[in-house]
Amino acid sequence: MSAFTGDDWALILGGSSGFGLASAHKLAAHGMNLFIVHRDRRGAMKRIEPEFEKLKGSGVKVLTRNADALADDKRAELLTELQSEMGESGRVKCLLHSIAFGNLKLIVPEKRRERTATKQLAAKLGIDESKLVEAADALLEEGLDEVAEISSQPEYPAYSYLDAGDVARTIHTMGTSLLDWVQDIHGKGLFAADARTFGLTSEGNVLAWKGYAAVSAAKVALEAVARSIAAEFAPYGVRCNVLQPGVTETQALAAIPGANHLKAHARLRNPYGRLTTPPDVANVLYLMCLPESAWINGEIIRIDGGEHISGSSA
Repeated sequence: MSAFTGDDWALILGGSSGFGLASAHKLAAHGMNLFIVHRDRRGAMKRIEPEFEKLKGSGVKVLTRNADALADDKRAELLTELQSEMGESGRVKCLLHSIAFGNLKLIVPEKRRERTATKQLAAKLGIDESKLVEAADALLEEGLDEVAEISSQPEYPAYSYLDAGDVARTIHTMGTSLLDWVQDIHGKGLFAADARTFGLTSEGNVLAWKGYAAVSAAKVALEAVARSIAAEFAPYGVRCNVLQPGVTETQALAAIPGANHLKAHARLRNPYGRLTTPPDVANVLYLMCLPESAWINGEIIRIDGGEHISGSSA
């Protein structure tokens, strides 16, 4: 039995990969119609189109648009199109903001501390230090997480550093643009009587990862906006929660300098010894769209198998 009706629609911003695409597959499998907005270059469509074709074969209505979700005029155009496609009775049951596009720059030239472990270990073994590091790099690539501390240190761009413009653009793109969509959907009367809206955050909301300052600021801004949406839109039947996955293998993660080290440390710390996956997150989003979750509002929901609370890396 389908969990949703033919009038229920999910609007997914950033639905061509990662959390957005996984959520699209999960919701479609349970009978929710999809309107997916994504921003991808032509070359990437060879990978994306087969995924969209799978969605279209799931028995629900699926509309995809390669467009700039951040432009005011384009947002208005997309919502007008969605309104037409949904018809008189169709409504937005789920809004997922999964836009992952921000500046990943250091805020100051990096001044590294000298690492002595590789030097001393290489001397103890009677081998060249560079050979030891090279071997550790290869093993890290193969998934041996324990060698992360003696592998090559992450390299960060040394030609450009974060400025106020970078921060402002990232905060709007990955954070406060959620509010634009919520206000405009509400203004057009397109939300369902029991609607669910979601943003995505990460552990970088409280931890200072190198090169992550702008994105961290965006995540915190998103969380603040989401709380206000949860409080002020509640009388209109709109819930808003933020999902916090653990470290996940996505295109967004791959863009972060030192991603291999982040993944290694996450697996070592996680009680289950693995990374979070996009389907893990999609499963929770689906559950959060069910009637039984209606009393959850304004929360940050961790989806990481206990990674966040584990103090062990043994």
